Amino acid sequence: MTTHTSFATDTPARVSGLRANALADRLEQGARALIAFATGLTDDEWRTRTPHDGRTVGVIVHHVASVYPIEIHLAQTVADGRPVTGVTMDDINAMNAQHAAENAGVTKDAALDLLRTNSAAAAAAIRALGDEQLAQAAPVSLYGDAPLTSQFVLEDHAVRHSYHHLARLRRAVRP
Repeated sequence: MTTHTSFATDTPARVSGLRANALADRLEQGARALIAFATGLTDDEWRTRTPHDGRTVGVIVHHVASVYPIEIHLAQTVADGRPVTGVTMDDINAMNAQHAAENAGVTKDAALDLLRTNSAAAAAAIRALGDEQLAQAAPVSLYGDAPLTSQFVLEDHAVRHSYHHLARLRRAVRP
């Protein structure tokens, strides 16, 4: 199974600013909600296929956990004033399909352990960012090279991700 748990950062440890702390708190809140939901699932619910893309609930929970390092890396790139290049929706879709194939049999324990570990690491990485870094903008290829702030990248990806999938999973399991 694919697991991603490392966060490269050149940011020295610092006392978290209010903005960074609020973002990290929201990420942690979403991860806790996803963990609470997934913990209560039966084995059959864990293996339920979701509408539209057909991934199982378990694969999607693991997906959220496994992409935190990538999402944080993208935000750190922008926070450093560097553009995000070469990332398209086709790349994201291919990455998600490969993840689903490689992790089709993921267990609830493994997915939840990775979700706990990677959400905590992601929150710590966010707390390490200063206000200037959160406000830094750079072109992001995923958005047609629009100049976006690091805070936007965090909010639209790492912070939002668990909430987005939790809503879809709730509908899939308990329509």
